[in-house]
Amino acid sequence: MKIIGYAALASLLAGGAYAGGYVAPVVEQPVMEPAPVTVAPESDWTGFYAGLQYGKGNGDLSNRGALADFGDYDGYGLHAGYQRDFGRFVLGGELDYNKVSPDEVYDDGDLTRLRLRAGADMGRFLPYVTLGAARLSVDDISETGLTYGIGADYKITEKFTVGAEYSRSDFNDVLEDETGIGGRDLDTDLVQLRASYRF
Repeated sequence: MKIIGYAALASLLAGGAYAGGYVAPVVEQPVMEPAPVTVAPESDWTGFYAGLQYGKGNGDLSNRGALADFGDYDGYGLHAGYQRDFGRFVLGGELDYNKVSPDEVYDDGDLTRLRLRAGADMGRFLPYVTLGAARLSVDDISETGLTYGIGADYKITEKFTVGAEYSRSDFNDVLEDETGIGGRDLDTDLVQLRASYRF
């Protein structure tokens, strides 16, 4: 009787194993971590800078009478400044000195400017506007006037930038003619290329 019971039990077990079939062991797949994403650092225009500029200009002397017009001139020199990047906007100040060399009868002179700058941070590109005071000393002309302009800088590297700028300076009552009558206004335009090193 026991033998019959054991045989029945073995038969049931064998049938159950056959009915379930073979089940392969579960092998866990290795977890693949995503490759790290390299994010380029945002450009920051904050800091001191200094550099050189060179360009060409033109000066118009109004109501000049017998006086010679100012004419075309070269303008070249040094600049230095500081600016602060506020995210979308960049604000700063700049002092520059230019040697001016008129092509006509006037001798070489000096143009010194102190200006505010306001620009838009566009990554490596910075368009800006300027506003400030200019001091011109050429021959008998020694006058302070208003200066303003537009320009743009581009970062070649984080330390070195190049740019271009147009500026205008207006000087009032700069000269008298041979009769002693004043009221001569001098308006100058200047286009320059610039190169700067950022500290």
